[in-house]
Amino acid sequence: MPREVPRATLSGPISRRCAVPGRSELEILLADRFPSILLFGAPGAGKGTQGKVLAAVPGMFHHSSGEVFRDLGPDTEAGRTFMEYSNRGELVPDDVTIRVWRDNLDQQIRDGKYNPGSDLLVLDGIPRSANQARLMDQHIQVHKIVHLGCEDNEALIARLRKRAIEQNRMDDAKEEVIRRRFEVYRSETRPVLDHYSPPLIAEVNAIGTPMRVLRDILSVLVPVQEQIFHSK
Repeated sequence: MPREVPRATLSGPISRRCAVPGRSELEILLADRFPSILLFGAPGAGKGTQGKVLAAVPGMFHHSSGEVFRDLGPDTEAGRTFMEYSNRGELVPDDVTIRVWRDNLDQQIRDGKYNPGSDLLVLDGIPRSANQARLMDQHIQVHKIVHLGCEDNEALIARLRKRAIEQNRMDDAKEEVIRRRFEVYRSETRPVLDHYSPPLIAEVNAIGTPMRVLRDILSVLVPVQEQIFHSK
């Protein structure tokens, strides 16, 4: 059984890596455990689509681990590792995933794009395994999980094929890779939900118009955002 990672608290020591000039003490403290929402669902459920829309909402910061990895250069070790696993439809090793994710998020803070003191972090594509969820406990405080559910895998597979054509996404183009991604989701990613308390999980039907799905997601996120940042 993997070793349990102690949960960080706001009363703990301020992380030196988060001591960015110009940030308030509250922001530095919050950076130890970022107030977060998880966008969760099978491949093709629409996490990326909805995440990009949410990124335009003031007070929300969308962070996609998939985009972070795809932006890595092929000349980097992490970039080569991502391509190797992605081409097989498998998950990148946990230690690499968490390190790349955290380094990128810290850079977003330094660049002034993400303010933990006022922005709700919307995570897309991470954590993708139960072990990742345990490792992430020291980085994030999960306030809600939006589970984009769909029982019809074939409908999601059709979405992936369409996206592969429109966006020239080679990782989604091969049938065997798509099927493998669903197998990985069922065996490794779906159990992530068991790591969290059931009341944290909000079910949203992923099959519907993008506007209807967005409406349902916002009905979950807005009260959480107000409770975290505007309750006082």
